[in-house]
Amino acid sequence: MRKCLFYLPVFFLTVFFSAFLSGFFPDFLSGRPLFAHERCYVKWVNDGDTIVLADGRHIRYIGINAPEIDHENKKAEFFGYTAKKYNKRLVLSKTVRLEFDKETHDRYGRILAYVFLNNGVFVNKVMIEKGYAYCLSRRPNNKYDQVLLQSQRDAMSAKRGIWRNWKEKKARYWGNRRSKRFHYSICAFGKKITRENKIVFLRKWDAFWAGYAPCKKCMAGEK
Repeated sequence: MRKCLFYLPVFFLTVFFSAFLSGFFPDFLSGRPLFAHERCYVKWVNDGDTIVLADGRHIRYIGINAPEIDHENKKAEFFGYTAKKYNKRLVLSKTVRLEFDKETHDRYGRILAYVFLNNGVFVNKVMIEKGYAYCLSRRPNNKYDQVLLQSQRDAMSAKRGIWRNWKEKKARYWGNRRSKRFHYSICAFGKKITRENKIVFLRKWDAFWAGYAPCKKCMAGEK
C-alpha cells in the first residue's frame, strides 16, 4: 500500500510534464485549455491583425501590425479598412490553425498567435507580403521574424499596399536595436535610447527595411 502511495505522485507528475512538453497549457484568462497547435472557426474580423473565434476568444496576429481602425468613432488610419477587407477574405467563416510562441497573451488579454489556413497559407505572412501590414517584432515571440521581414521587403520592393506611392519627409530617426522601434529624434522615448542600442536612420523606408516598427507615440496615425 505504501508503495502505491509513493508511486501515485510520481505518476501524476509524469502526466503533467508530458502534457506540458506536448504543448498543452491552460489559457488562464478564458478558462479554456490552450494547445501548441489548435484548430478554430473564425466568426468575426476586427481589422487587419485581429480576429474573433466562434467561442469568443480574440486572436492578435503575432509579428505584424495593420493600420488601426477606431470602431467607436468609425475612423481608420490609411489603408485600415482595406486591410480589414483582405483579412476577411482570407479567414472569415473558415477553420484556421493557431500556432503559439513563448508569450501567449498581450496586455489586453488577447491570445497571440500565428494563423494558418487549412491549405497551409500563413496568414500573418500574407498580410505583410500583400502590403496590408508591416512587421512588428516583439520579444520573446520571434519565431518567424526573419520570414515576415523578407515578406515585408518583397512588398516594399513591389510597392504593394501601404508601400504604394510612398512619400518621405526630411527627418532624422533614431532606432532602438533592443525594442526594434524607431522614433523621431525629438521624441521623448527616442531620447531615452542608450548609445549602444541607438541606430540612426535618415529615412523611414530604411528603418522599415531593417525590420524596425514606428513609435506609436510620435508617429501615431502617420502613413
